[in-house]
Amino acid sequence: MKNYKIHTLDLHFQNHDETIAAFLIESENGLALVESGPHSTFEALKKAVANLGFRIEDIHHVFLTHIHFDHAGAAWCLASHATIYVHPLGEKHLLDPTKLYNSAKQIYQDKMDTLWGDMKAIPTKKLHVAAHGEVIVVGDLRFTAWHTPGHASHHIAWQLESELFTGDVAGVRIDGGVVVPPCPPPDIDVEAWQMSIELMLNLNLEALYLTHFGREENVTATLNELESRLLNWANWIKPFAQSGQNAADVTPQYQAMVKAKLATFGIVGKHYEQYETANPSWMSVAGLLRYWFKKG
Repeated sequence: MKNYKIHTLDLHFQNHDETIAAFLIESENGLALVESGPHSTFEALKKAVANLGFRIEDIHHVFLTHIHFDHAGAAWCLASHATIYVHPLGEKHLLDPTKLYNSAKQIYQDKMDTLWGDMKAIPTKKLHVAAHGEVIVVGDLRFTAWHTPGHASHHIAWQLESELFTGDVAGVRIDGGVVVPPCPPPDIDVEAWQMSIELMLNLNLEALYLTHFGREENVTATLNELESRLLNWANWIKPFAQSGQNAADVTPQYQAMVKAKLATFGIVGKHYEQYETANPSWMSVAGLLRYWFKKG
């Protein structure tokens, strides 16, 4: 019998349901949080925690899957009362998020505040860098850190007994739709992602918790479907990279392909907008082109 309860918190990113989640783990020894969400949804996070009868200050452990804004942007708001657990390659960006913020600002420009909000430094003493396979003990809970690159080099999937918080490495599935691979720049690595999928398949899991969005009990089917679509979509981009085309030229064609593929599964209208909000297809063009260029 489990000695904890997982609450999936909908952060209502950009006023869309089920696009970004955080996960509150309630146990007899207190609370832990997986993912902070972006700073722009911090008030929604506080409200969701309060609706469960807790205060945000009651959270003393925050486990980040990686440092992208939609997963870690509000971590600094929690650091006054919580330890923040992060991948070794993500630590420097939480200590000084200037480079991370400025890089994102080049992409999002005047939409930074609306989309993501602020991102401030976290003191060294509030960060815990988690090694691959390290077990973090929180009361009677044991979180295991699995380094799972592919989507990001600084990615961790956090295992709690037979359940796994997967960030983006297990893909995006919104409201029962298909699972798709989020492939933003700068460090998409298809081969590394396949190894991470193999690692997850070998963990004997009962469920995955996707940040985008929610609980998945068909673990093997989900991960196999993700790998197949990752390879298909990466190979769709490959000829454009080989011919030297830039993202601006490829993006409309890729977006049309993705929209048509999703429509065959009935993902249209608001459902399609949820997918695009959680995983903008234009970002995957930049990420996959960069992947192929790096491979030469």
